Amino acid sequence: MSEGCSGSCGSCGSCGSCESKLQKKMDRIEQKILVLSGKGGVGKSTVAAALAVTLARAGKKVGLLDVDFHGPSQPTLFSAQHLRLQTDGESLLPLDCAGVQLVSVGLLLDDENQAIVWRGPAKMGVLKQLLEETDWGDIDVLIMDFPPGTGDEALSACQLISGGKKAVVVTTPQELSLADCRKCLDFCRQLDVPVAGIVENMSGFVCPDCHHRHDLFSAGGGAEMARRYSLPLLGTLPLDPVFMQACDRGELAKGLAASPVGAEMEKIAAAVLSAQA
Repeated sequence: MSEGCSGSCGSCGSCGSCESKLQKKMDRIEQKILVLSGKGGVGKSTVAAALAVTLARAGKKVGLLDVDFHGPSQPTLFSAQHLRLQTDGESLLPLDCAGVQLVSVGLLLDDENQAIVWRGPAKMGVLKQLLEETDWGDIDVLIMDFPPGTGDEALSACQLISGGKKAVVVTTPQELSLADCRKCLDFCRQLDVPVAGIVENMSGFVCPDCHHRHDLFSAGGGAEMARRYSLPLLGTLPLDPVFMQACDRGELAKGLAASPVGAEMEKIAAAVLSAQA
């Protein structure tokens, strides 16, 4: 840091020391996976958390960063909303949740129901701070749970993260979701972020009583979008009441083991790891 540096990169940007610090953090992370969706309500946060837990169970060292400042869901999925992040005096220390190193702005607020009312520059500054001041250590994978859409947080994160990164785009089968996710794919194209593939969530419901499959949100939309854009369809995740109830209880990790979602996530995780960044 140069003499007289205020530590506020937004008002300076001349000395380069903060960029160097962030670069060093990112260099210690082998893979950066951005979980994106053009639309809210498609289960993107659940997919990000399930992907993180699945990779951790496969022996990977995994970090999970919740970038959705206005609706941070990760603490709830891990029953950690009552906990708060600590520091060692220099760095922010992630929470260990089911073998995953979790950081979320929701774990920094005084009240879990507190709304964050920030403009774009403030969000970018906090995002940069979370990336460069968290003690991730040497990890295999950093998964970032993005807010829906292609706004400030998504743009800032893509510009801040150096080295190999790739996106996983989450959609549901119906056109209402696919229309927004196509914009998300164009966002990745414009920013030169490789797309590892598409996950179709809420892909059919199998009745636990009659075992008949019901396509509540249409069918095949994810596969058609993957074909249209020449991308892999990484997997299709069913609507499973057992898994959804486990998520509501903050027991996502347990829910994976008791649901067909778990087996499908194993296939998705293997495909994501092998995709080119």
